[in-house]
Amino acid sequence: MIKTSAIKFLFILFFLINVQVGTAQGYDLSGTVLDDTNQPIPGVNIIIDGSNRGTVTNENGKYSIKLAKGNYTIKVTYLGFKTVEQQITFNNDKTLNFNLVPQTEDLQEVVVTDNIEGINIRDPEMSVSKLDASSIKKIPVVFGEVDVIQSLLQLPGVSNAGEGASGFNVRGGATDQNLILIDDALIYNSSHLFGFFSIFNPDAVKNLKLYKGGIPANYGGRVSSVLDIKQKTGNTQKLKGEGGIGVISSKLTLEGPIQKDKSSFLVSGRGTYAHLFLKLTDNSNSAYFYDLNTKLNFNIDEKNTLSFSGYYGLDYVNINDSFTNIYGNAFGILDWEHKFNENINSNLNFSYSQYNYELDLALVGFNFQNSISNFDLSYQINHTINPNLDLSYGLSSIQYTINPGEIVPTTADSGVNPRKLNNKYAFDNAAFLSVNQSLSDKINIQYGLRVSAFLRMEDESIDIYANNNPLLYDENRSIYAEATPTETIGGNTSRVNESFINLEPRAGISYLIDDNTSIKASYNRMVQNLHLLSNTSSPTPFDVWTPSGTYIKPQKLDQFAFGYFKDFENIPFTLETEVFYKTIDNRIDYIDGANLIANEAIERVILNGEGRAYGLEFYFKKNTGRLTGWLSYTLSRSEQRTPGRTPNEIGINNGDWYLNGYDKTHDVSLTSSYELNEKWQINSNFVLQTGRPVNFPVGQFEFQDLNIPVFEGRNLNRLPTFHRLDLSATYTPEKKNKSWSSSWNFGIYNVYNRRNAASLNFEQNTTTGQNEAVRFSIFGIVPSVSYSFKF
Repeated sequence: MIKTSAIKFLFILFFLINVQVGTAQGYDLSGTVLDDTNQPIPGVNIIIDGSNRGTVTNENGKYSIKLAKGNYTIKVTYLGFKTVEQQITFNNDKTLNFNLVPQTEDLQEVVVTDNIEGINIRDPEMSVSKLDASSIKKIPVVFGEVDVIQSLLQLPGVSNAGEGASGFNVRGGATDQNLILIDDALIYNSSHLFGFFSIFNPDAVKNLKLYKGGIPANYGGRVSSVLDIKQKTGNTQKLKGEGGIGVISSKLTLEGPIQKDKSSFLVSGRGTYAHLFLKLTDNSNSAYFYDLNTKLNFNIDEKNTLSFSGYYGLDYVNINDSFTNIYGNAFGILDWEHKFNENINSNLNFSYSQYNYELDLALVGFNFQNSISNFDLSYQINHTINPNLDLSYGLSSIQYTINPGEIVPTTADSGVNPRKLNNKYAFDNAAFLSVNQSLSDKINIQYGLRVSAFLRMEDESIDIYANNNPLLYDENRSIYAEATPTETIGGNTSRVNESFINLEPRAGISYLIDDNTSIKASYNRMVQNLHLLSNTSSPTPFDVWTPSGTYIKPQKLDQFAFGYFKDFENIPFTLETEVFYKTIDNRIDYIDGANLIANEAIERVILNGEGRAYGLEFYFKKNTGRLTGWLSYTLSRSEQRTPGRTPNEIGINNGDWYLNGYDKTHDVSLTSSYELNEKWQINSNFVLQTGRPVNFPVGQFEFQDLNIPVFEGRNLNRLPTFHRLDLSATYTPEKKNKSWSSSWNFGIYNVYNRRNAASLNFEQNTTTGQNEAVRFSIFGIVPSVSYSFKF
């Protein structure tokens, strides 16, 4: 059925393209929009005044639009910058570049918002959130450390498992279902220090774009969201820098020309030093991280740009010399952008990414290591056919190497035997075509198709099971048990073991009710072939990546969304509301008592199930004025069902639907920023969320003088409601030197000292002998102060 539908879809798609190609006429107006430091500005609105025509600059600040002969007034608008208007006489192809300047000379921060001048009202793109570094820096956070992930959590449809939890969850999805890209390089773990901080240095980030739905066909490999982060391009005119000194960390960023107007560099580093203070108190514990971002950019000529991006980060945690955890990300990217002509440009990207993690348990006497890495090659062409039709098409190929684990004894009497699990290899190939088309002044559509081919290679050794069943079921005791292989045969890692070919259609449409109001709808099918099994919310080695194969099938998402969008005329407010419904097939879950550490055969402890999520998102934002900010609210439900493989098996939770660990019925965020005067700015952030699902015991029994708790089903209970208020004040002293500016930030995280529960443990009081619930909280009230500077 899906193949037949896809063939029809392709036929209609190419028919529409051919019709539009045949009617193409006019000339091309193109160019680049830069800021006052010659940085390209994405998302700038290029409007043909007096008409419904317009376009938006891409991530490299470039635009292109086709016009007929005539006289036009071009209006260039971007919030926080002065609007530029220019009259042109148009009778041939023309290149027109713009340099925008801030509204005021002393403007320190610019808030970038969606739906500026109604352009995005017309765009079929939906379920997308955009932020730049200056927006991120306004949100109060713990220890005063500006954090990208914390800014995402204030947006509708985005949450996490709580304080100290790694990653983020989008529309009830798991953290591994998010595709995270930095300059198109894959990121496997977005957290520092078990989730307290993210790996994204805001001083190196230019902007970010989070797709929750309506995902274009050039993205694939995950079923929940896409977080696309772009790093800054270094200044080509002069040396500049910025940095900060905080309570537990410091950072410094330098950028400048290598050859003026031709090439530039950016280097940004940060690190923590709180562990140094622990040593002064004779505390043997230690925890720190550091990371380094770099980017080199070369404008070879008018048609060719070459850039190199790199990152290295490391976390180190040591607890009483008995537990040591070391983990980190690294990547390198080579990117070539080529402009064939005013209508066609291409991007060739080659990258390498790696994530390593190591656990050393001195008390037990062994060291455990595993890793995942990939090479990624992609080529994309962006093609403007005519003013009403844009194409994007290309190819990509990713080679994965997964090291599930290696155990090495560190003491002679540990009783642990050295063990190396088989590496797993796979290739993820794809071809895609995406189309943006204007059917009329009121209707715009976006549609496309991605064809993915995942090739799982053979392992060095292959286990053979009786009846091809790696997981046994005992009907008498209603429990699952791992099967023992009947034999193990040698494999060939250069030979394909399993292949999965999938068609992933995408479609979106917008209907313009009036110049300030539209309704939109979208559909996505996405496929994910990398799976993460985890029994903890922290990014520790207890997380196991595994590719699709004989016993693990690809996850398949179908998501529908419908939205209402409005720019309020004459007042600086925007409103976005969306409803969504999504289903996921082949969502795996582990059986009760599953062992994930150094498990040679994950297929012996998992079952395949399905998931679903649905909800309502509300986003109301004030874009300009002394008071800016937004209110976001999400009402949603996220569930999973894992039935038995036969009618006699109980599956998980007796095959009934159960809440997954990321469900948040209610999620409210209120974020605001108020410019008190030229020197003081007050920021606030309030969060209220339903407590996350957990398991509480419903009874207990005694066995050999031990109290054994009894649980009933999965995730039938919740932690208490989570809420918190954060405040910060930024003081910017008067400039005494034009080349140097600075500011002080004073913050209070969790103002009213709410002890939000990270977990509830049920224990027996040693004095009274009674059972009691003990709440574990991570943060109470946390004051902070930091100093930032620019030169």
